[in-house]
Amino acid sequence: MKKMKRFWIVTVGAVAVAAGVLWLGFGEKIKILCTSLNSFKDENLAYTFQNTPKIQPTKKISKGEDTFQFLKEENAALADGFQFEDVFYSTEQFMQDTKTSAMLVIKDDVIKYEEYFFGGDENTLFSSNSMGKSFVSALMGIAVSEGYVESVEDPLGKYIPEFVGTELETVPIRACLQMASGIDFDEDTDMSSFSMRTLMGTPAMKVIAKYGMQEEPYTYRRYLSINTEILGQVLKNATERSLAEYMEEKLWKKIGAEHDAYWTLSNGTELAMGGLSVSLRDYARFARLYLKEGSYNGEQILTKEWIKDSMDVSAQYSKPGANNDPDNAIGYGYQWWVPQGDQGEFMAIGVYGQWIYVNPSKQVIIVKVSADPDFMAEGYELKHVEFFRAVADGIS
Repeated sequence: MKKMKRFWIVTVGAVAVAAGVLWLGFGEKIKILCTSLNSFKDENLAYTFQNTPKIQPTKKISKGEDTFQFLKEENAALADGFQFEDVFYSTEQFMQDTKTSAMLVIKDDVIKYEEYFFGGDENTLFSSNSMGKSFVSALMGIAVSEGYVESVEDPLGKYIPEFVGTELETVPIRACLQMASGIDFDEDTDMSSFSMRTLMGTPAMKVIAKYGMQEEPYTYRRYLSINTEILGQVLKNATERSLAEYMEEKLWKKIGAEHDAYWTLSNGTELAMGGLSVSLRDYARFARLYLKEGSYNGEQILTKEWIKDSMDVSAQYSKPGANNDPDNAIGYGYQWWVPQGDQGEFMAIGVYGQWIYVNPSKQVIIVKVSADPDFMAEGYELKHVEFFRAVADGIS
C-alpha cells in the first residue's frame, strides 16, 4: 500500500516538471502552471480536493433524472474511540489528527452522521484519488456483462494493439484487476518518467508496452497504478467510448446519483488510475450498489457474480499479508481492498485519506474524505479499519 501512496507524491512532482516544459512557451498557461504547482502543498490540500474541476481539465458525467434519497436523522453520537495496537485513540482527536474534511455514516439507508469541516457541504465534490480505481472495476464488470469484454481471462493483447508482440500481450485482464500482472514497473523509480512521457504526448500504452515482465502473472501482488490505466484502455477500446461517457450511461444515470461527477483528464483522456470528483453522498450511493449486490431500483446493474468475484481474496497473492509484504497488509480483490475479518467488509482507498468503507453484516457505509499530509504514517490504513469498525459497532 505504501507504493500507492508514493505514486502520488512522485506523480505530483513529475506533473509539475512536465507541465512546466509544456506550458512555459504559452503565456496564458503560466497561471495554470502556478496553480498546479501550489495545489499539493500541505496548506492547500483541502481546497484542492474540493475544487479539482476548477484546477484541472475534466469531463462531466451527468446524473440521471431519478435521485435515490437516503433518510436522514439527527447526528448520532459516534463511538468514543477505538483500540489499535493496545493504544486507545479518541474518535474526535483521530478525526482532527487525520485532517478529516467530511464524514458520512449510513446504516440501513439512513444517514446517521454527516459533518463537513473545511468549508464543504453536501453539494461539494471531493477528489477520489485512488478510490476512482473501484469505479473502473465497476465499469469493467458492466462491460463484461454486456459482452464488450468477453472475459477477464482474455489477454490484454486482444484489446490493446500496442501490446501485441510484447511480453504484455498474454497478461490476463484479471491479473491487472488484482494488481498481480507481473509487469516490470516500480512506482518509486518509474512513475516520474512515465508521467513526463505521457504528459509530453506519448500514448500511455506505448510507454507501458516497453516495460516487459518482472514475473509471471499471479505470482506476486504489487500495487501498480498502471494496471488501472491498462484497464481503462481496455474499456475504451472495447466499448469505443470514453470512460466518462460509459460511466454516465451505464452507471451514473442508473444509481440515483444526486450530482454530476467529473473525471480529470490527462492529455484529453480520463485518468483511470484516480481522477474522479464526487459528492460524499454519491460515493455512498456507489457503495450502496455493491451493498445491494449490484441491484438498484429493480435493475441488475452489476451481476451478483461480479460483486462476489470483486471481493474474492482467496488466492495467496490476494490475501491480507500476502508475500509477507507490509504493503499487502490488507487483501485486494478487483480494485477493492478487503481487510482481514468475517464481516465481509470492503473498502476503496485514496491517498491523503480518502475512504469508502462498507460493512455488509451491519449494513453500514462510511465515507471519510481528508486532506492529510501524514497519510504515509505507519499503520495508517489498519488504524482506519479499526476506527471504522468502532463507528459501525456503535451506530444503532
